[in-house]
Amino acid sequence: MEADSAAKVAVSIYQKAKKGNYYCGDSYYYKETDGKFVCAIADGLGSGELASESSQAVMDVIEKYPDLEIESIITKCNDALLGKRGVVLGILNIDFTEQTYSYSSIGNIGIIIIDQEGKRSRNIPLAGYLAGYPRKLRVSRGKAERGMMFLMFSDGVQDRKLSAKHINSTNPEVMTQQYKELYGNSIDDDTTLIAMSYK
Repeated sequence: MEADSAAKVAVSIYQKAKKGNYYCGDSYYYKETDGKFVCAIADGLGSGELASESSQAVMDVIEKYPDLEIESIITKCNDALLGKRGVVLGILNIDFTEQTYSYSSIGNIGIIIIDQEGKRSRNIPLAGYLAGYPRKLRVSRGKAERGMMFLMFSDGVQDRKLSAKHINSTNPEVMTQQYKELYGNSIDDDTTLIAMSYK
C-alpha cells in the first residue's frame, strides 16, 4: 500500500501470477493528482510474457494521459494494441472538483462500489476485449462521496469471495490482506485486486 497521508484516495493492491508462471498477465496503474484519481487494470488474453506485454502497453498509455476522459483514454489504449494480443480493461476515474466518479469495464474486469452505508453495487462489464479495432464503449457515472470504497479486480478474483461475509473492512489494506489470507493459496489464474477508499 502506498502510504501518503495527504492522498484523497487510499489504495491497497494484492497481485499474484498464475501458478507456474513468472510473468503475470495482469498490469495495473493508478495516479492521484490535485484534481483527479485514475486507476486501471488490464488483463492480457491468455497468460505469460505476451499477455504481460499487451497489458503493460495499455498501462503505458494511461500513465501518459491520466487526465483525459475515460472514453479518450480507452480509444488511445485500443490504438496501442494494434498488432498485439488483446486485453480486457477496467478503468476508474474520480474527479475531486466535481465530486463524481466514472468507470468503464470491457471484458471480465470487475468493479464493485460500496457506499457509506455498506451497500454494494457490482458493474456488468461490456462483453469482449480491446484489440486495436473500433468498438462501442459504456461509461457509468455517479456522485463520489467520502467514505465510499471501490474494488477493482481481474478474473482471478471471484466476486462472491469479496462478499461482506468474507471481506468486511473499510480499510483497503485490511481488505486485501484478508483476501490474501483466505484465498491466496488457492489461486489458479493471474489475480489482481485493488481496494480503494475515498477519504
